[in-house]
Amino acid sequence: MKKQRGKLKNIMKTTAEVNDERRIVNAEHHDPFSILGMHEIELRSDLKIKKELKSNDRTATVKKGIVVRAFLPDAQEVYVVDANNQEKKYKMDRVTEEGFFEVTMLNKKNFFKYFLHIVYGSGNIHETHDPYSFLPILTEYDLYLFNQGTNYRVYEKMGAHVYEADGIKGVHFSVWAPTAKRVSVVGYFNQWDGRRHQMRMLGSSGVWEIFIPGLDEGEVYKFEIKTYKGEVMLKADPYAFYAELKPATASIVCDINNYKWNDQTWIEERQNTNLFERPMAIYEVHLGSWMRGEENRYLTYKENVDKLIPYVKEMGYTHIEFLPVAEHPFDGSWGYQVTGYYAATSRYGTPEDFMYFVDQCHQNGIGIIIDWVPAHFPKDAHGLARFDGTALYEHEHPAQGEHPDWGTLIFNFGRNEVKNFLIANALFWFDKYHIDGLRVDAVASMIYLDYGKKDGEWIPNKWGGKENVDAIEFMRHLNCTVYQYFPGIMMIAEESTSWAMVCKPPHVGGLGYGLKWNMGWMNDFLTYMSKDPIYRKYHHNNVTFSLFYAFSENFILVLSHDEVVHGKCSMLNKMPGDYWQKFANLRSAYGFMYGHPGKKLLFMGDEFGQFIEWDYQKGLDWHLLDYEMHKKMQDYIRDLNKLYKSEKCLWEIDFSYEGFEWIDCNDADHGVVSFIRKAKDWKDMLIFVCNFTPVVYEGYRIGVPLAGFYKEVMNSDAEIYGGSNKGNGGGVMAREFSWQGRPYSVELKIPPLGVIVLKPTIK
Repeated sequence: MKKQRGKLKNIMKTTAEVNDERRIVNAEHHDPFSILGMHEIELRSDLKIKKELKSNDRTATVKKGIVVRAFLPDAQEVYVVDANNQEKKYKMDRVTEEGFFEVTMLNKKNFFKYFLHIVYGSGNIHETHDPYSFLPILTEYDLYLFNQGTNYRVYEKMGAHVYEADGIKGVHFSVWAPTAKRVSVVGYFNQWDGRRHQMRMLGSSGVWEIFIPGLDEGEVYKFEIKTYKGEVMLKADPYAFYAELKPATASIVCDINNYKWNDQTWIEERQNTNLFERPMAIYEVHLGSWMRGEENRYLTYKENVDKLIPYVKEMGYTHIEFLPVAEHPFDGSWGYQVTGYYAATSRYGTPEDFMYFVDQCHQNGIGIIIDWVPAHFPKDAHGLARFDGTALYEHEHPAQGEHPDWGTLIFNFGRNEVKNFLIANALFWFDKYHIDGLRVDAVASMIYLDYGKKDGEWIPNKWGGKENVDAIEFMRHLNCTVYQYFPGIMMIAEESTSWAMVCKPPHVGGLGYGLKWNMGWMNDFLTYMSKDPIYRKYHHNNVTFSLFYAFSENFILVLSHDEVVHGKCSMLNKMPGDYWQKFANLRSAYGFMYGHPGKKLLFMGDEFGQFIEWDYQKGLDWHLLDYEMHKKMQDYIRDLNKLYKSEKCLWEIDFSYEGFEWIDCNDADHGVVSFIRKAKDWKDMLIFVCNFTPVVYEGYRIGVPLAGFYKEVMNSDAEIYGGSNKGNGGGVMAREFSWQGRPYSVELKIPPLGVIVLKPTIK
């Protein structure tokens, strides 16, 4: 056997075979599986005869056999060992100095299972199953759906997955890089050598894959990509579930299917609940700066189970909304420049730790929303930018592919595989992490081609307009798909323009979101509240205008992180006046907000009157709670949340005029507005009277719809909240005295910079 092989090995190589060997050695082969591993061959006894032989000439001797080839740099000796009979070993010949080995077995007619026995120059011996002996794991159907943009669970196939192939445990890797000349998996397991585990491209799909036996969870890896220009790049896995802690950037093999969830009751109730008719008081949190540990270190996901969850529950919030928790390299982006869309950031622990946090939230009656960033991604070398040497996830032309203000790249929403990547990612967070909602960041930047750009810096659509039709179609596809797979969840748009029908279904021309941030209300109201009360009467429409469009979308009223950074001042410091007036103004602002139609969101620190702007590099100033006014502000928000959740009229009809009625919206001179919030049973109501001046009004009359006693259920000026304790002694009796077009009326003492809430007592 050995004698025959030695005679044949040098004379039977064709030019194509030699070229294939060189392409393997140079790590440039798009399908190394066609060369490496076990193959059936036909051998002719003489190369010269073979070349001169006519097709009908049978004088040459033809022999069939099996060849096994391996490329193992640094190996000294390599043996093919029959896995079923390990006494049978076949020594491989070194064909090239670089480490290309080959053995031909003329007496073998059938393939057999084998492993490689490798002896290195150091004397170390390693035995492994040959990665090039396994058939493709991704099916043609997987690839078809991916290329069509509808493989909605593609995260179960792409990336790195612990897998058992033919009874052998290892890790299956796959990645999309259609124009690459070669793709390899590299890591500590192969000395980061891109020659050792070269992947194959599957047909024309653009997807490369390899199964590497013997690997397991915890392996650190990247994809080494040789571009069509011959450049070599190291890229993190776009579909990785876990990543190294910054500043390191490699991906980590992680099996996220091992966690045992205990929130079945929550999930079932979510599917059967109309969230539009439920209370929603959201606490917006940047996990890295809500609270820090000793020496300013991050609190972990698990530590926040014992810190954040009890606090949110005690404060009466219904949901936590996290600024992005997907992996990002730069702290200063707050998470909005994502490199690992499928990886919960390792800053605070493992993916399983974050699952545990979400699970515990659900068991404590708290929903979880995360900010999601499909609009753009950063240019970091290890990320998605020019992933295979071309503009793969982004557009080639900078007028289409870049945000000049942010220095980031725009997704190419017209490319099926990119849409699949993003839509599957949205589904992934609901599926694997049981998230209750995604707040979609920067929707306006996706809708408009000219967003943040000057004339000449953007390219119109095919009709000459500025609307990004591909992005619009993507969002409609996204929302339809997500709501189909996960009824009861929330898709929330941060959309800062007047684009119509954001929350209407696609079949009537909408974008299909469930909810939308009310940015107009936020801007108008904060403009109003930041003015000295003496001037507010000239800007009274800033308080009332929002009710002209309050029911055009399903709005969330937000006082978000964006309003307490970059010189905008904290919420408390936006308020005019002296120390006392700042707190009084802020209490009145929150009181009006909780009475206004729409769900509610407050950024962390706003609830106790953080004095300085938010700083992502340190925790909130929790020591302020040692001071009376800050502690009383916190008590006020707690009681507001309690009142909000207990009164149906504040959330049962949030998105229809039937749940709101002005009493008087025109008293600009006194700086007072009054209105009614109603439940489906219209007699279940609350009356809000808001005074935005520092004047106490005695005998202020408003019309009311019902007779009886009106209990004062909330007064922002109460002493327990830091106020002057001006109020109505627990309530007032309505008189049958027609006023403001209503059959009854009450006379009130309205506190300075205060909000009072009245509830009719009906016998």
